This record gives sequence, structure tokens and C-alpha cells, in this order.
Amino acid sequence: MPSAKSGGFGGGFFAVYVPSPVDLEFKFEEMAKPAYDLPLPDPIDWEDAFPVVMSQAAILFDLEKRGALKVCKSAADLRATLGSGKLAAIFHIEGAEAIDAELNTLEVLYQAGLRSLGPVWSRSTIFGHGVPFRYPSTPDIGAGLTDHGLRLVKRCDELGIMVDLSHLNEAGFWDVARHSSKPLVATHSNAHAICPHSRNLTDKQLAAIRESDGMVGLNFAVAFLRDDGRMLADVPLEQMLRHLDHLIEHLGEDRVGLGSDYDGAVVPEELTSCAGLPKLRHAMAKHGYDDALIAKLCHENWLRVLEKTWGA
Repeated sequence: MPSAKSGGFGGGFFAVYVPSPVDLEFKFEEMAKPAYDLPLPDPIDWEDAFPVVMSQAAILFDLEKRGALKVCKSAADLRATLGSGKLAAIFHIEGAEAIDAELNTLEVLYQAGLRSLGPVWSRSTIFGHGVPFRYPSTPDIGAGLTDHGLRLVKRCDELGIMVDLSHLNEAGFWDVARHSSKPLVATHSNAHAICPHSRNLTDKQLAAIRESDGMVGLNFAVAFLRDDGRMLADVPLEQMLRHLDHLIEHLGEDRVGLGSDYDGAVVPEELTSCAGLPKLRHAMAKHGYDDALIAKLCHENWLRVLEKTWGA
């Protein structure tokens, strides 16, 4: 909270995430190498994932009770909360392991405030397949959404839950593009043309996102920013601006924002917490972005696309 206040952080996607038993030290050592291909973690059963999601969601709602944030269920909630002194929190789940095949859990989570969902993290679910931590690589890795996944996308569209394309492989991306009536959104992804990592989006994918009037949030994770794909934190802010320039060129000024991935990744040394965000805004201004564009990138574009997805 102190970092958020000092950095002018107004809110964002608060991700509920079920961790895999991964040796992080080994993972980061491997990802510091010039090339790597980490195996996908094993799938997690619903019975194991569900209590983790419930416990993490309870933390979010406890923070709301304490007055630290507001769980926003509409674009109107977001607009009213920004600048109020409370963080505007979007209840997001990264990886749908806690949702059953019949989608009963989805209905209950929606009533609790869920408004954004990634069908996968970097492991398979009953709904689809993620991409491994692999460099160099394209995101075209394996099959796309399952029949359960197609039903999940349809029901999310009906309810007004944003489907997050970050972490989906390319086949899954195109399945969502074919079957969803909503804007295509990747909350935390970067440009594959600059960093050829499996997690990043190709120019063809960016064109589809633009056509749907969706958007992409810039990922701060260094392995997806650096040209060499290495998990090393000595990344200048200018490298982030290279990705922003590319995204703006291919998506337009109204379809690019910030995605961060705080508390989930190694980030550039100057941005190790929300308190560093003014440095990024200053770098944008120095780079030639005017106040109107910076406002779009920092919050206005997210409000626009969420209003289109959720309604007012």
C-alpha cells in the first residue's frame, strides 16, 4: 500500500494464482542462459486448486473490508474508485484450474466479483494449453482450446468476464478470436518481433487484436522484454519503450496499456515496486509521448476496453 500510494498506482488486475511446485532458483538460473526450454509444470486437479483460489480470494475481500481497496465489478465502479484513495481492484484468476467442467464454479465466482480470467497459466488445464518458458520460440506450440474451453469462452462472453489471452498458446489465441464476440485482450504480453519468446505476441496476433478493438498490457518481466530473452534485471526503461512503440505502431494509441506482472516476475531494476512507476512515466515523456498518450497508456485504455467487455 505505501508503494502504491507513493507511485501513483490507482489499481489493476489482482491475480489469484495457484502455484506449481517449481524450483524457482533452478528456473531463474535456466532463464538466465542464452537459450532455454523449461518443461511445462504438471496439470493441477480441481480438488487441489479450488481451496487455494478460495483462500486467495478471501485475502482480496479482507483487504476490501479493511478499506484498502474496492473490488470493482463494472467500469462505473472503476471510474468512481480511481482517485478516491482506495485501489481499484479487478478480481482476476490466472489459470482456470479451480473451475469445473460444468462451469458451476464460474457462476459462483462471477457472483463474488470475478471479472477477468485467464483459461491457462503456463500449464495445461481442461480448457486449453499454455506456452512453456522457452527462448527462442514462437507461441505456436500444440493444440488450442478444448471443447470445455470453447464453452468457457462462450459463457464468459455471456456473463461479461474478460478472457485474458496472455499465457495461451497461439492455437488457443485463434480459437478465442474465432469464437468470442468480445475485444481480444492480453493483459501482460510483449512484442515477439523484439523478443522472440514463446510468451510474446506475433504481429499477426497484434493485427487480430487491433481488428477486434482489444488491447495489450506491457509485461514488465525482463525475459519478455530483452532481445536475448534472459531473466536478468539490468533492463533500461528504453527497452520497455521499444516494446511500447511497436505495440502502438501495430495496435494504435487506444489499444496499449501497462500490464506489469508485479509479484510474479523479475522486473527491471528501476521498477522493482509500484513506487517506481513515476520513473516510467517520466521516461515516456522524455521519449516524446505527450500527456494525452501517457494518460491512455496508464489507465484510459483499460477503462475503454473493460467498458466494451463488461458494459457500463
